[in-house]
Amino acid sequence: MNIRVSAVQYHLHTIKSFEEFASQVEHYIKTAEEFGSDFILFPEFFTTQLLSIGDENGKALPIERLPNFTDRYRELFVEHAIRTGMHIIAGTHVIEKEGKLYNVAHMFYPDGRIAEQAKLHITPTEVEEWNMSAGDSLQVFVTDKGTVAMLTCYDIEFPEIVRMAKAKGADVIFCPSCTDDRHGFHRVRYTSHARAIENQVYVVTTGTVGSLQTVDFMRGNFGQAAVITPNDVPFPPKGIMVQGEINQDMIVTADLNLELLYKVRQSGSVTTWRDRRTDLYPDWEPEKLTY
Repeated sequence: MNIRVSAVQYHLHTIKSFEEFASQVEHYIKTAEEFGSDFILFPEFFTTQLLSIGDENGKALPIERLPNFTDRYRELFVEHAIRTGMHIIAGTHVIEKEGKLYNVAHMFYPDGRIAEQAKLHITPTEVEEWNMSAGDSLQVFVTDKGTVAMLTCYDIEFPEIVRMAKAKGADVIFCPSCTDDRHGFHRVRYTSHARAIENQVYVVTTGTVGSLQTVDFMRGNFGQAAVITPNDVPFPPKGIMVQGEINQDMIVTADLNLELLYKVRQSGSVTTWRDRRTDLYPDWEPEKLTY
């Protein structure tokens, strides 16, 4: 089975209304629709652009106000998912539950369903500056195009959680990201390659670009979209199927062949998933999968 995926290098800039945000979102979705994509991925924290709308005094809104946009955010993406027939992974959006803030990835199904995955590993900035709380469970999501997981930015830097996602049946890891400098970007990028090799899965990642000059901790963004593959003969030698131009406003698109994953897991140059030494170290046993 082939899955066509698009990833958005979302350009952050100051806006004056939710309608401006919606118009920008629609532009990217229509672009992916023209390419015939099955999935489109937006970056982590791209809805912080809504904070730049500001209050009655023109001052940027604090992070605690972002959940006020949740209903409109969900309505917007439900409408586009139903209209286009695509699965829309609308980056992450900050929601509030029982007085706590969570950074939550959302996937909008073509039939109107909404899947949520809270970020599981929280960076020091998220904790100290934005008082974010960590999610407490991992899910994978079955679609008519395959089984996927959503692991946000810092999550991909922890091999155990991706092992769990693969054991639960995920063939594609969608990784929305937001990094403010080269160091953070390369941490996410290099570990995405490692996770693809270790688990013989695809990783689709992207980040924010541009700047929100009035929003604290969103003034700097260093981002690039990429579709990352295992490193084996059927795939590109560097494990990069496609990547964008760093820090440019753009969208990239590629086809993922799931059959190739199943073949290399069984008879590739290396079979890293099958060759785990669970007699030497604890690991997540795979659920029964069809190869």
